[in-house]
Amino acid sequence: MPQPDQTLREALAAVAPGKRLMGLDLGTKTIGVATSDLTRTIATPIETIARTKFTLDARRLQEIMTAEDIGLIVLGLPVNMDGSEGPRCQSTRSFARNFAGLSPVPVVFWDERLSTAAVERMLITADASRRTRDAVIDKLAAAWILQAALDSLR
Repeated sequence: MPQPDQTLREALAAVAPGKRLMGLDLGTKTIGVATSDLTRTIATPIETIARTKFTLDARRLQEIMTAEDIGLIVLGLPVNMDGSEGPRCQSTRSFARNFAGLSPVPVVFWDERLSTAAVERMLITADASRRTRDAVIDKLAAAWILQAALDSLR
């Protein structure tokens, strides 16, 4: 079950060494997925899942979790700029609650303010076409979220 008051550090204390972390950027149409390396130092974008039904989305996440030996999920929480939580946060928390019923892997929330905007700026600066940006932005945002969480541990 996601623990809203549990910090990343607290959740990580219960995760076995050698397990990777998974970062998720949950959108209305897609889920960006990233994973850490074994040393939990570097986040790497893995894939963008086109959302369909919850059960199918969850099944794909579980497949990735098994393949990557995931011990903790860092789920981006889209809080408003003033720190308040709106409908998107409620939807993210609901997804986490539902997913927790299917997986024993703990979930922690990470403030993802401006992650997608930062990634988009980076891609524009790199002169990526709109088509390229659309194809990679969600998994790069997931990597951005996860990397911020990893960096906070140092």
